Amino acid sequence: MNLLRVQDAQLAFGADAILDHVNFVLEPGERVCLVGRNGAGKSTLLKVIDQEIALDDGQVQYVGDTVVTRLPQDPPQQSEQRVYDYVAEALRETGAQLARYHLLSEQLTDNPSDAVLNEIDALQAKIDANNGWQIETRIEQVLTRLDLPHDLGMADLSGGWLRRVALARALVVNPDVLLLDEPTNHLDIEMVRWLEEQVKEFKGAVLFISHDRAFIRSLATRIVDLDRGQLSSYPGNYDRYLEKKQEQLEVETAQNAEFDKKLAAEESWIRQGVKARRTRNEGRVRALQALRKQRQQRRELQGQANLRVNEAGRSGKRVFEGEDIQLQFGDKAIIRNLDLMLQRGDKVALIGPNGCGKSTLIKVILGEQSVDSGQLKFGTNLEVAYFDQHRAQLDPKQSVMDNVGDGKQDVVFQGRPRHILSYLQDFLFTPKQARTPVSALSGGERNRALLAKILLKPSNLLVLDEPTNDLDIETLELLEQIIAEYQGTVLLVSHDREFVDNTATAVLHFEGGGRINEIIGGFTELEHYLASRPQQSASAVENQGTKSQTQLSDKGSGKANKKLSYKLQRELDNLPGEIQAQEEKLETIQKKLNEPEFFNQPIDVTEPVMTEAAQLEEQLLLMLERWEELENLSKQSS
Repeated sequence: MNLLRVQDAQLAFGADAILDHVNFVLEPGERVCLVGRNGAGKSTLLKVIDQEIALDDGQVQYVGDTVVTRLPQDPPQQSEQRVYDYVAEALRETGAQLARYHLLSEQLTDNPSDAVLNEIDALQAKIDANNGWQIETRIEQVLTRLDLPHDLGMADLSGGWLRRVALARALVVNPDVLLLDEPTNHLDIEMVRWLEEQVKEFKGAVLFISHDRAFIRSLATRIVDLDRGQLSSYPGNYDRYLEKKQEQLEVETAQNAEFDKKLAAEESWIRQGVKARRTRNEGRVRALQALRKQRQQRRELQGQANLRVNEAGRSGKRVFEGEDIQLQFGDKAIIRNLDLMLQRGDKVALIGPNGCGKSTLIKVILGEQSVDSGQLKFGTNLEVAYFDQHRAQLDPKQSVMDNVGDGKQDVVFQGRPRHILSYLQDFLFTPKQARTPVSALSGGERNRALLAKILLKPSNLLVLDEPTNDLDIETLELLEQIIAEYQGTVLLVSHDREFVDNTATAVLHFEGGGRINEIIGGFTELEHYLASRPQQSASAVENQGTKSQTQLSDKGSGKANKKLSYKLQRELDNLPGEIQAQEEKLETIQKKLNEPEFFNQPIDVTEPVMTEAAQLEEQLLLMLERWEELENLSKQSS
């Protein structure tokens, strides 16, 4: 039995239809992922199903008393409203009564007035009449299940927790259909996994939009593709969809080529001379007119974005070096005894819970945040381009072209001048869209606009804070490619597990309490590390020594996990060159010692040279031993 049905839906905002007479059915228990390019109309379709937007033609039908609720793309605004009140608000009158009842009950302790008591009595009567205490039980159950603090103000919550509160508000109405619009945005990886489990446990049907490929693979039982106003359904998993979609695009390309060949032949025929026109077949002329109309109505597949980076000159080899960094805000340790070396070409992902200090560490690396103690050395010739997840660099009132080009008609990219409209076409903005205010764009289009602005700036250090939010998967894959080809250094904050795997050469994992571990590889390597180390209680982790964050270094080589840390791998990579330089120094000194006249010189001349030679030999021996030690550790971890 269908829960809902979309029939012959037609909707257009401008010349091209967003929904072009489409049909869609959702069955009980399905988890359907809606995919498509940014601006294709995915969020609009969810709003149509939720009856927030009316169709131009067609209808949305619900079976029986089907209850539909939607988790919007953006988290709720921070406000003075309490979590309980915001969630209860979804239950309309009864929810508002319960929220007021709880607030007055708390005030009663400080203000036991007759007026408060009378209002509480009146509310109790209304709640009794509406069977509201059962609804209160449901609110309590949802808040407890999602581990949400009842009385905390919305203003005190981060983006990830606001997203969790929004989900509670959606679930509290006990829906049959749950609509989720980019639900992983603003969530850290642990919250994404938590959300996966919540969705799997949900008994109703789910229709969701997501760019997170790992999330889609984990949840989707069917993929529905919105492309040029048409919906196509692909039963099975995401990878099966990719195969079938590619096959269909290849067939479409071949059919269009055959059609265009036929049209060209008919156009050639109609342009023949007088003799041919006297004998032409009127039926053939009408068929040509039909072909022309069909060609005019064809909606071409939008080309791929052409993402490229405007790279600056090379930075110094050392981008940042910190030794024994410590930083604390009040009683909270943000960074505890961190040793960190970043070199040109490193691509490092920062992974950890929201609020753990990822952005703070980036500011330390950029020299924008002082530390309590530790030695910091900053790189030279650094040109930084910063992608901010909150899109603060975009003025929503200004057009895309004014935002990206700072009001200029021409920009300089890779040393050559380009018109701003031409540059924006690389990011799939038509001239009309380029003149559109940013406020009118979809979330994904805004992120593309911000990428266009950031990548235009000459850089050799890219800082990307949640760049994947709202991007369509195709643009996401192109971004992965440009990061892989980028010659500079990348600092990356992302909750997208597959994106981290495809881009990062190392991970800084924030474990809490200021402890930060360095791990070579991407998210998969981080998972292997976490799975292989001994399980410890939270108190045991808290009581580890102040150097606990460097467990992957030589100090922790006796642990079960022997994977080389990011720092140690860098040390191993650099040692051969350092050993060679040391050998060359020693060879130069030894040539002096072997000269016939050397020992004929005064002792105050020969003794410093002999001492230096002895020191170089000792240092070289230590370096060779260290190299052998790290090589053995590397072999054990491979």
